[in-house]
Amino acid sequence: MGIFSKILGSRGYSTDYMLSLDIGTEVVKALVFKIDPSSGNGVVKGVGKIRQNIGNMQSGAVSDITGVIESSRQAIEMAKAAAGIKKVEKTVVGIAGELVKGTTTTVHYERIRPEVRIDLPELKNIIQKVQWKAFDRIRQQLAWETGHSEIEVKLINAAIIDVRIDGYRVTNPVGFQGRDVSIAVFNAYAPMIHLGALQTIADELKLDLISIAAEPYAVARSMGIEDLLDFNAVFIDIGGGTTDIAVVRNGGLEGTKMFALGGRAFTKRLAQELGVVFEEAEILKIKYAEGKLGSDVSAKIENILKDDCDVWLSGVELSLSEFADADLLPNKFFLCGGGSGLPGIKNALLSAKWTKNLPFAKPPQVSFLQPRDVVNIIDETGELRDPQDVTPMGLANLALDLSGEEKVMAGILRRAVKMIQK
Repeated sequence: MGIFSKILGSRGYSTDYMLSLDIGTEVVKALVFKIDPSSGNGVVKGVGKIRQNIGNMQSGAVSDITGVIESSRQAIEMAKAAAGIKKVEKTVVGIAGELVKGTTTTVHYERIRPEVRIDLPELKNIIQKVQWKAFDRIRQQLAWETGHSEIEVKLINAAIIDVRIDGYRVTNPVGFQGRDVSIAVFNAYAPMIHLGALQTIADELKLDLISIAAEPYAVARSMGIEDLLDFNAVFIDIGGGTTDIAVVRNGGLEGTKMFALGGRAFTKRLAQELGVVFEEAEILKIKYAEGKLGSDVSAKIENILKDDCDVWLSGVELSLSEFADADLLPNKFFLCGGGSGLPGIKNALLSAKWTKNLPFAKPPQVSFLQPRDVVNIIDETGELRDPQDVTPMGLANLALDLSGEEKVMAGILRRAVKMIQK
């Protein structure tokens, strides 16, 4: 599993059925899967998808807990029935929203005695310094964005993505000699109010919530990037209420950004311009994305949605500008999520006008993530066929970390995280 550490949460669920729950703005997706002890792969046994009521979610966050509970219950029951089981409790849930922040913090540590081999106490001290620095940075960022000096946040995902000793990359620095040690840790934080809502939902559904994962983190991890040291890409997950972006450089997740514009905004525009109800506009939008409408109707819809695509592209440009200071931006873009199928989205990314303000070495190349691209997850149902299925599969992929033997670095990171959360 490479240099990435384990996701936070309980351990030891290698033979039980588990649940991946993607509570989207438009659709709740539930996957029932089981980890194969022989291969370590997750095998999907059942899939459930239920459309949300319009008022259940707002910009990726829960706004009606009761409504979300009912939608989630239906999706879970559907997945359990398909899997032929009556009970599943252990659950990984995804979280999105503008205030979910992910960033990579790198700390450079100069050792006084470079000839002495690094031991566990010294490594523990370095990682703790990294975590405290990251925690302070996130709190300051959220305070600036919200205008509240004290906003309660909690760490939901942590992963060590790069360790170097005197510039040489290692997976475990214990036992090495050297003067300069640098450790990069990716951390994702979410506001307590959002986490509390998910915990309430899990409690009402009698689920054992073993991990809450930032969805762009799950999507970026889904391709097994941690072992590809020369891998650079931008992942964009377009949901109903938000667009989630993850930037990967040299196989390491540099950070995530989210903004509150997704597929629902395009549906509302169609409903407004065509004078139809939201549900009818949603059906029309899906048919347009699937190429099932005539050329005249498609051209009309494309024209209606053009301005909204430009606004969406501005959000992408603003998000990526925060990653532009360090180095050239990756030119490979991978799209997923229900909103990614709109032709205007890909066309906007391929246009030349927006790339002039950002440090791209080459024009963007745009591809769609498919379920087959998700590593270590086998779909036995045949129902996971579209880019919108990548996110719940990515969440299931994260759960595989819970079943394996914990690495030294991961254990130290987990204990450092617990100290911060006290």
